[in-house]
Amino acid sequence: MPKSEIVFETIESKALKGNPLGDPSVRQLPVYLPPGYRESQEQYPTVYLLAGFTGSGRTFINRVPWGEDIQQRMDRLISSGACRPMILIMPDCFTRYGGSQYINSIGTGKYRDYLLELVKIVDSRFRTRPDRDYRAIAGKSSGGYGALTSGMEYPNIFGLVADHSGDIYFEACYYPDLLSLPDLASRLDIPTILADPGAIIPKTTAFHQLMNISSMSACYSPNPKSPLGFDWPVDIHTGELIPEIWRRWKAYDPIELVSQYEHSLSSLRLLFFDCGNHDEYHLHLGARLFAKRLKSLNIPYYYEEFDGGHRSTLYRYDVSLMAISAALPE
Repeated sequence: MPKSEIVFETIESKALKGNPLGDPSVRQLPVYLPPGYRESQEQYPTVYLLAGFTGSGRTFINRVPWGEDIQQRMDRLISSGACRPMILIMPDCFTRYGGSQYINSIGTGKYRDYLLELVKIVDSRFRTRPDRDYRAIAGKSSGGYGALTSGMEYPNIFGLVADHSGDIYFEACYYPDLLSLPDLASRLDIPTILADPGAIIPKTTAFHQLMNISSMSACYSPNPKSPLGFDWPVDIHTGELIPEIWRRWKAYDPIELVSQYEHSLSSLRLLFFDCGNHDEYHLHLGARLFAKRLKSLNIPYYYEEFDGGHRSTLYRYDVSLMAISAALPE
């Protein structure tokens, strides 16, 4: 019987060349080829899978304790008939700060452009269906955010979107963490940590909090004239929001973008999103609000709220991959 395989493509990215953090512009791209790919001449739909914060494409193919990696999951879905054969593309958009949010930022690099660059490369190297109706983008957490906003901005490239617990409603999901910044700033040597995060041992909870806040600041409020290369959205002594900087953050919030991208969202073959009903980052509140905004504009969507939190939810890819498969043209 034909077997699936994971192949690794070397990508020399023009979009990431000379990025402000000095991160590599040459990256490895894991690609899942479904059973029978080598034996046929068929063209296949594609799904771009975006990892969450601190993840990369390899995250999807790592061993999952008591669970399935993406190859095992997709093989099962295809063999059971629940999902049609598809090519899965797993980009590496990791940065020195932990993530890129899959957007273009003068603080991190042109990672949205990198995704578009990958589409052209993948379509040239593999037997894909090079059409937005056969090209999906999906992810969880920061990856879900990247999938949703990519679909908003480029519905002519990505015709199907699946967002698992993506960053949304910034007041709810980010502001509580931002309140820890004054304490972090009083205890940590922030410039030293950001200059070489890999050298910091041990990597404490405070370290991870700092990297998350710093990464989001570099994405949403970059400032080349600032000593750190970005502006904090809160006062580092009082935690008070700085209105002009917070407005820059909110300009990236999907809640704020719905009306701007109403036509794009309406044009999607599939707009799927879900979230646990007690997500630790309050993302279920944002998902509910997003659904409310979509409904008010008569934008078709499919939303599921499941019993759970933000972690241990890889099984939800069963739902999104089957939804993508069902929404593809014949």
